[in-house]
Amino acid sequence: MKKIINDPSTVVDEALRGMALAHPDLLVVQPDPAVIWRADAPVEGKVALVSGGGSGHEPMHGGFVGTGMLDAACPGAVFTSPTPDQVQAAVEKVNGGAGVLLIVKNYTGDVLNFETAAELVAMDGVDVRTVVIDDDVAVKDSLYTAGRRGVAGTLLLEKIVGAAAERGADLDRCEALARKVVANVRSLGLALTACTVPHVGQPSFELADDEYELGIGIHGEPGRQRLPMEPADALVRRLIEPVVEDLPFAEGDRVLLFTNSMGGTPLVELYLAHGIAEKLLAERGIVVERRLVGPYVTSLEMQGMSVTLLKLDDELTELWDAPVRTAALRWGM
Repeated sequence: MKKIINDPSTVVDEALRGMALAHPDLLVVQPDPAVIWRADAPVEGKVALVSGGGSGHEPMHGGFVGTGMLDAACPGAVFTSPTPDQVQAAVEKVNGGAGVLLIVKNYTGDVLNFETAAELVAMDGVDVRTVVIDDDVAVKDSLYTAGRRGVAGTLLLEKIVGAAAERGADLDRCEALARKVVANVRSLGLALTACTVPHVGQPSFELADDEYELGIGIHGEPGRQRLPMEPADALVRRLIEPVVEDLPFAEGDRVLLFTNSMGGTPLVELYLAHGIAEKLLAERGIVVERRLVGPYVTSLEMQGMSVTLLKLDDELTELWDAPVRTAALRWGM
């Protein structure tokens, strides 16, 4: 294992220290319990959005804390759910009196720990709601969850609901909007290589040089199918077709297409893949109105990619376009 680290046991602590130094105008980082919150929190009278999950998916979630997106994020150890006390501390830091919405990816540990934290803060009189996202079409159940996994669609959910909260939407409206996004977003990923968790020291699964894994999760979980390596046209088609057919997306639908690197795939390959995805969608009469391309929801150094489609309407498009200022996403400010 070759990584730019000192000690596997201190990777997250040291990374959080560096993040705080890199973005002092945007973020406050507390080391214990580990919480990242926006520098101007709490924003009085605004619904607060809190999310989190295991580290190793950067920039998700800490890179999405800031104006127009999350109020706080709770980073767990690498690929490990944050603890209830982290979530409780995050809510205490950012609650501005208008309620708190917890955005949770559908993994068993995340769901249980966020639920526990929600019960604790509710006992203190906080109006708290929870929305679980499960956008991965690859598998119904996995090593980490019952039901579908929450993956790259989480970014789109946090951006859109974050914009609504920034504009003054109340908690009921933010929760309803979140459920609307969850109902209309689908994702699927593939891996060319596995990733290596620092404290494990070896790849999470083995792939031959002439194989790839279709339907992987963001924790390095194996996917739905192991296949011989194929050209990019075939790889992207294997991602697009199940995603389109699952909702299903239909001719004339307006969509946001998010082409995501799993961490180790360079942008030259990602843009190539994005172009293929746009062509495949155009052939089906699906209209790509908004796009995002880059390494935003990663799995350490895994080589691979995912595609996410969100069915758009005027409301969702306007909220996606709304200003955002975070470490990883910035426009319109």
